Amino acid sequence: MEPRFLLLSDVAVELNVSDSQVYHMVRSGELPAIKIGGRGQWRVERARLEEYIAQKYAETADWVRGNPLVDRDPE
Repeated sequence: MEPRFLLLSDVAVELNVSDSQVYHMVRSGELPAIKIGGRGQWRVERARLEEYIAQKYAETADWVRGNPLVDRDPE
């Protein structure tokens, strides 16, 4: 069974980005996360990560529709 909560480093591996990029996404509120424990360590719930990924797919699809690929050198 997969863990419910992920370390920020685990999220970075899943998204193929740096740990610092994930930290920025969490601190800015872009990616929902919680702080737990006495040292306030960040954790991202796997379900929230999947929702975030789905949201990014939708945003990208909207962007692609609004920015069609145009052949710049017609023959």
